Amino acid sequence: MNTSVVWGHPSLRVVLDVSPDGPVGVRSLSGGDAATAHLPRATQPLVELLVPEEGRARAAHRFSRTAVGLRLAYRGCEQRREGVWHVLQLDLHDTRSGLSAEVFLRSAEGVSAFQVWTRVTNRGQDPRLLLGVTSFAAAFAGAVDDLDVVRADSEWLGESRWVREALRAHAVPDLRLGGHGQDGRGRLAVVSTGSWSTGSHLPTGGLIDRAGGQAWLWQIEHNGAWRWEVGERLDDPYVALLGPTDIDHQWQHLLQPGESFTTVPVSVAVSGAGLEGAAAALTAHRRMIVRPHPDRERLPVVFNDYMNTLSGDPTTAKLLPLIDAAASAGAETFCVDAGWYDDGGTWWDSVGEWQPSQTRFPRGIEEVLGRIREHGMVPGLWLEPEVIGVRSPMADKLPAEAFLQRGGVRLVEHGRYHLDLRHPRAIAHLDQVVDRLVEELGVGYFKLDYNIDPGAGTDLDADSAGDGLLACNRAHLAWLDGVLARHPGLTLENCASGAMRMDYAMLSRLHLQSTSDQQDFRLYPPIAVSAPMSVLPEQSASWAYPQPDMSDEEIAFALCTGMLGRLYLSGHLDGMSPAQLDSVRDAVRVHKEIRADLARATPVWPLGLPRWGDRHLALGLRAAVDGAADVTYLGVWRRDGAKPVRLDLPHLAGRAVEIDVLYPRHLPDWARDWQPGSGVLTLTPCCDEPHSARILRIRTAS
Repeated sequence: MNTSVVWGHPSLRVVLDVSPDGPVGVRSLSGGDAATAHLPRATQPLVELLVPEEGRARAAHRFSRTAVGLRLAYRGCEQRREGVWHVLQLDLHDTRSGLSAEVFLRSAEGVSAFQVWTRVTNRGQDPRLLLGVTSFAAAFAGAVDDLDVVRADSEWLGESRWVREALRAHAVPDLRLGGHGQDGRGRLAVVSTGSWSTGSHLPTGGLIDRAGGQAWLWQIEHNGAWRWEVGERLDDPYVALLGPTDIDHQWQHLLQPGESFTTVPVSVAVSGAGLEGAAAALTAHRRMIVRPHPDRERLPVVFNDYMNTLSGDPTTAKLLPLIDAAASAGAETFCVDAGWYDDGGTWWDSVGEWQPSQTRFPRGIEEVLGRIREHGMVPGLWLEPEVIGVRSPMADKLPAEAFLQRGGVRLVEHGRYHLDLRHPRAIAHLDQVVDRLVEELGVGYFKLDYNIDPGAGTDLDADSAGDGLLACNRAHLAWLDGVLARHPGLTLENCASGAMRMDYAMLSRLHLQSTSDQQDFRLYPPIAVSAPMSVLPEQSASWAYPQPDMSDEEIAFALCTGMLGRLYLSGHLDGMSPAQLDSVRDAVRVHKEIRADLARATPVWPLGLPRWGDRHLALGLRAAVDGAADVTYLGVWRRDGAKPVRLDLPHLAGRAVEIDVLYPRHLPDWARDWQPGSGVLTLTPCCDEPHSARILRIRTAS
């Protein structure tokens, strides 16, 4: 007889169907409100587990109805508190295969989201080869015809390109399954390979019921390969979230008797208030899973010399006036980007020792870092720790086993070897580099870049290439944990050719995220506006690189792009006129005034999620200030000249508001028309200049 397990807290309620001889499945998932409960008609197994000797119970290209998954029966559970976290541990077992699964769910008090992972143990007498294990799988109640899916493509210079469309639009057509009386075989599968976890697609996605407003958003928290899928069953659509798999990533893992394997963690947010309600829940959840660090309180303004400025060619003569100008503008950290280690001018395939150049800094890099400190700024350096150039002296100083390999041959990608951080010599080398730069040079900030992708992985000391890559991914996270344990005040920026590894395995540890390498200020706004779907606003570092040859409106446009996140400055500030530098100072001052609010704000998109070619873009960040007022910081960009733009702000409908221009105040104002009944704000730009932007503050009484 089926019974149920109920778990959660006032903001989250999870009900699971359990039975002694059938799979456990999610019956109800809601944000603490029974009216928003998800009530599927049948049980999608919570754990899907693929092994070669049994495969799927029905042939398909999906992770639903695996033979072992259908037999994993309930054996008990434990509910406990760990500080702010509510924790549920479920114990499942399949007698025939001898495989057990422990599913761990945890949710922070007051947050309608949870993190979940699965640990599989071989309790039988024979080895078992795993080909895929879900971290989470569940049915989503609602008619497929009423569902939208949200997902995002991503690539270098074109990150975070979101699409919201009907689930029926492409991958899940209406096949009239009832006629056959069987589940479908197809699915919408979103897959990322290699260790650029966001190099092609984002591990964040969601389903929204247009009719009822029920919404799920999820994220796979892994710095390597992953897969998520959505498909149609006879009863309800389903969602399955996984790390690497055999079919996608050459991943196999052999479990000897008594051994265990743990999946990558994933998180799921739920809301009855549509996409933005789920985004608010996932934003709150992200703030709970990030590692505490002083940077999260201070949120300093960073100046980096690379983008459209020194471009990897730093010297003392170029840096000193730029440092002075950045300090004058209000920067609090100054990061010397790529090239500081280069004596020969062709450094790409010779990196790895990370010794300061003597030709670029005739009196030593200490002179440059000292000037940064004289201005009260934290000195930073660019570092790409996981690579060794093929011409680097380190390529021969480290053993071959310290590098990723295939078939006994070191992997080479774009003139670099890739370190295998499972090897103690690789770890010792990187620890020595970081400790030397911190302790001897006083570096307090590293921009950690990652410009190659090793593909499927390494087959050295692994059951498969994908298995080796997963172990290396986890060793990389352990190395980062060790760095932060030794240097608790050190700030680490996450960069990988812009945002090719923008995931919460990394961002739960690192402090800010480069959102792109896009160099055209006119193309950057859709990236910055999209960023809070995947990254906390206070971690989203979008470049703001004003230049002396820009018009006043273009300077403001470029600066606005960085102001509703971590303001990440670049540009030839040392060549600007006094009036231009004053504009930069005003932007920095405004950002410092609002950054504490941004760190507790949740995103809204008054024009919907942006498309790459949109002429108007808008991002709102909602924050409650002192518990008395609702404040929305609104960024609006127009890329088509002086046309009105209509912004939907339903959370402000029926309320009187005060609207202030925060930046730029020195340029002509845009005309505003607020319609409280509908919650619509219409803005009309004041001039015909093709590119302009404004940051507004909208305040309302409690």
